[in-house]
Amino acid sequence: MSTLTESALNPASAIYDFTLPAGEGWSHEILRGQTFRIVDLEGNQAADTLFYNLHDPTDRYSAQDTIREQGGIYLTTGTRLISTRGNALLTITADTCGRHDTLGGACACESNMVRYALDKRHMHACRDSFWRALRDRGPWWEKRDIANNINFFMNVPVTPQGGLTFADGISAPGRYVELRAEMDVLAVISNCPQLNNPCNGYNPTPVRLLIWA
Repeated sequence: MSTLTESALNPASAIYDFTLPAGEGWSHEILRGQTFRIVDLEGNQAADTLFYNLHDPTDRYSAQDTIREQGGIYLTTGTRLISTRGNALLTITADTCGRHDTLGGACACESNMVRYALDKRHMHACRDSFWRALRDRGPWWEKRDIANNINFFMNVPVTPQGGLTFADGISAPGRYVELRAEMDVLAVISNCPQLNNPCNGYNPTPVRLLIWA
């Protein structure tokens, strides 16, 4: 069930405020007790997101454990994001979109080719953005560190047969999701560049990222 919840936080008091262009990657530390907001500036954008324990990146977001913990497949207010070791990474404290996907994964050059056409392989994809953002943080990161991700604002209905469909978004300009860090975490975002399905309305747009102390 989706739960729409407004936040009382004022962007003017944020200690970090950055607009991430469409298709670009980003990473940043969010310390325990800090609040992190992702704003869908123009509506219908998908923000593919990874979370890691800042001090032990092998302890990372787990879609399976999060789904089991909350007994549902969509993320919204009150959802605790659980790590591979059963730790709470963050909690969603406000959400004006209503629900977020954690099943659809991230687009890749290979999946673009398989799903759409052979000539789509060259197109930029979220796994590229994830890898660049992680690689910029240090040489110890490997491609296998790109694991489960959340697709904030993305609409991925599950069919009665158990399949996934990429549908038009349910977000709108200015809607946001806000999370409180339960431990020191590293957040990594690919502001999805996908042009082949309606997850971005075939028009990727920027997102705004804010952090409060």
